[in-house]
Amino acid sequence: MSYRSIAIDGPAGAGKSTLARRLAKELGYLYVDTGAIYRTVTLAVLRAGADPAEEKDVVPLLEGLDIRMAYNDAGEQRMYLSGEDVSEAIREHMVSGAASKVSAIPAVRTFLLDFQRRQARENNVVMDGRDIGTVVLPGADMKIFLTAAPEARARRRLLELEQRGQRADYDAILRDIRERDHQDESRSVAPLKRAGDADLFDTTQLNLEQSLAGLLSLVKEKIGP
Repeated sequence: MSYRSIAIDGPAGAGKSTLARRLAKELGYLYVDTGAIYRTVTLAVLRAGADPAEEKDVVPLLEGLDIRMAYNDAGEQRMYLSGEDVSEAIREHMVSGAASKVSAIPAVRTFLLDFQRRQARENNVVMDGRDIGTVVLPGADMKIFLTAAPEARARRRLLELEQRGQRADYDAILRDIRERDHQDESRSVAPLKRAGDADLFDTTQLNLEQSLAGLLSLVKEKIGP
């Protein structure tokens, strides 16, 4: 049986996870949030007291690392670390800031590559991340590069954190986003970049529903219902 795959890449805070999840639901596909997978590894690194930027500290932790991905009855992706549901813990600001450093380590990306590809071999998927269209699923049926201005992304992140009851500072978030963009775009392994055959979709001036409608229209135009 042949499965379809849609790859969505873009910078942090562009709305990839929310839109990819909604798009997958509309299409009846499985949603795979690869950022959550990397965040789970990052959480393990932080809990071990290791420096997320130091390859020599991170790589030894990969051996025997027990991470698992599952879906609940509502179709929501949940992440498990050594049997513990860490789906909420990996969304904390400290983990977000360290995830880009951990994901820049070549051994980590190699460690997780087949874990991600296996989902697309066994299901129709909408998969989002930083290098899905360029590295993980270069043969995806459709590729989308989702972006937004840094200021818009910082405002969205601030609102998300406040809704979770976490205190945050807009200027600090904006600074972190710009730093993360630089790290993601300049890393030597699988840098964040738009695949040559990816459609560019900018959500700066769009709300969630407008963005979703635009993506659905784009998908139906390219690969059909």
